[in-house]
Amino acid sequence: MRTQKSSFRFMFMLVLIFALAAFPGSASANHSWGKYHWARTSNPFTLKVGDNVNSTWDTYLNEAISDWNPSTVLDLTKVTGSTTGSTCAPTSGRIEVCNAAYGTTGWLGIAQIWTVRGSHIAQATTKVNDTYFNQAQYNTPAWRRLVMCQEIAHDFGLDHQDETFNNPNLGSCMDYTNDPDGGGFYGPSNEHPNQHDFDQLVSIYSHLDRTSTVGTAAAVDAPPGFANADMHAQENWGKKVRESADGRSTLFERDFGNGYKVFTFVFWAE
Repeated sequence: MRTQKSSFRFMFMLVLIFALAAFPGSASANHSWGKYHWARTSNPFTLKVGDNVNSTWDTYLNEAISDWNPSTVLDLTKVTGSTTGSTCAPTSGRIEVCNAAYGTTGWLGIAQIWTVRGSHIAQATTKVNDTYFNQAQYNTPAWRRLVMCQEIAHDFGLDHQDETFNNPNLGSCMDYTNDPDGGGFYGPSNEHPNQHDFDQLVSIYSHLDRTSTVGTAAAVDAPPGFANADMHAQENWGKKVRESADGRSTLFERDFGNGYKVFTFVFWAE
């Protein structure tokens, strides 16, 4: 009898392990963007966010910075932008955030990171496309909060918690949804981070680096054109390396060689 019980217990545990592997819970999933992070020698570190947005977006940029600042490893501080909304050129050692009517590109927002030495972020940009946000479907505070909050978070290493638009919200701006402010079937608002986002940031930035890419120039041995690469047009984004099941989220990679890459995370309009 003991042997039968032991065998049953073993089989039950085996089935449970396979079940957990096949159906992981979204709230417990790892959602870092690969291993990409800002190199720094201490925590918390301060990351400058360049303001290149107009008065319509100022409130949402301020909210996004405020939303992420409860993190124990990361402090964001808004500074005067070093570029323009239409150009949105990167600045070494910080994030530049921009808005403009970029045209019928198909995307609501994009986040781009320039990486050196394999996984260290050297500079980053966030762009929100007024061509779509001026349309009734997206011209709401909830959609503006969701996209701004999410794209800035991509710029310091967070990925999505969930990429399905028509399921209940997780209460995180890192969760795709058809209804950002929630209610009814969708449940909680997805306009701000949740605790799992902050826990993931701790995981990403749990180690320290020997050098820092925060507020410093990119490595001097970077390939020609890397630091100032024109990344506006889709044909400059490189190869597609990942796409959600419904095609609403896509990750592109442009490889300059020797560990120097630019990644583009795209939030497509419906």
